[in-house]
Amino acid sequence: MALTRASARAGPEMPLEVQIEKKLPEFTLDVAFTAGDEPLSVLGPSGSGKSMLLRCIAGLERANRGRVALGGRTLFDSSEGIRVPARERRVGMLFQHFALFPHMTVGENIAFGLAELSANEQQRRVAAVLERTHITGLEGRYPRQISGGEQQRAALARALAIDPEAILLDEPLSALDTHLRSQMEAQLQETFAAYRGPALLVTHNIEEAYRLAEKMLVLSRGRVAAFGARDEIFRRPPSLEVARLTGCKNFSGARTVSPGIVDALDWGCRLRVDHEMTKLASHVGIRAHELQLTETGGAIPAENEFPCWLVRSSPTPFRVTVYLSLRGPGPEEKGAASFDLQAELTKEKWRHICDRPMPWHVRLPPESIFLLPG
Repeated sequence: MALTRASARAGPEMPLEVQIEKKLPEFTLDVAFTAGDEPLSVLGPSGSGKSMLLRCIAGLERANRGRVALGGRTLFDSSEGIRVPARERRVGMLFQHFALFPHMTVGENIAFGLAELSANEQQRRVAAVLERTHITGLEGRYPRQISGGEQQRAALARALAIDPEAILLDEPLSALDTHLRSQMEAQLQETFAAYRGPALLVTHNIEEAYRLAEKMLVLSRGRVAAFGARDEIFRRPPSLEVARLTGCKNFSGARTVSPGIVDALDWGCRLRVDHEMTKLASHVGIRAHELQLTETGGAIPAENEFPCWLVRSSPTPFRVTVYLSLRGPGPEEKGAASFDLQAELTKEKWRHICDRPMPWHVRLPPESIFLLPG
């Protein structure tokens, strides 16, 4: 019977405590956080230090200073001269490009870290993780004889076979095509639901980070830009940088008029906002999917509702991005530079509105607007 997350995580936590500094060519990786027995997505752009963070935790790279502890065991402590070898850390690592040994079968790859166990126990462990990752029957094949998705499942099985106290996944979906990525994502959700221990997922894909973990660490040039509950970071990003890194497209410089009222300087409008801040706001932002687009306004505009004109549209298979001006249609030669807001519409909404005369009307719900400090 499949384990639910609640039943699988009923035991004591095995926290992962990380405080490390590592000098890199472009910046210093300087990160501190604690992860409990739940998935944590590590989100950030390429080159932000995400992979190096995992390698330092796993013992594949040595931090210049700091401390790493897992379940009460110190794995690294620069002040005490402690550096547990990678093979003894009880950390399972899943790499972006599988890293399977090509001259070994799938079963031999999975058993690679089990040399100290008896042959019977190795066989039992391999059979268990083959079933757990849905690749039973492939143990006799070589990596070149199976698909990319099957190779990544085999790599995951190898990471789980050692019964790790933590699992670290470095961009595990990025080398897969769309169909295989969806299948592997479902596998990871199943694995996370049953796994008892910290699981860190490194990704630069915002949607993957959001779907696969309820807690999030946002990394930027080696520093923690945000850490906490996923929904809170997306709903109320702590800075302009974090808002951008989590996919927000709409920003304007802001001037506070009174409590709850701001002027959006770049959009040329005044807004009521529900977001309270102790610091003075320098910017205001709203996510593209939060904009509410209507074809006509009422005699008395709704709160935060303004006339708008379509500058251009950009379709995807399932949605349409529209670029809107709040200042009138403007000269056509301005092109893309003339828009103020970017909105995401369903194809159904787009078909309903695309032929309507302009101006349309756009509403910025007060509860969806966030303020950002200077």
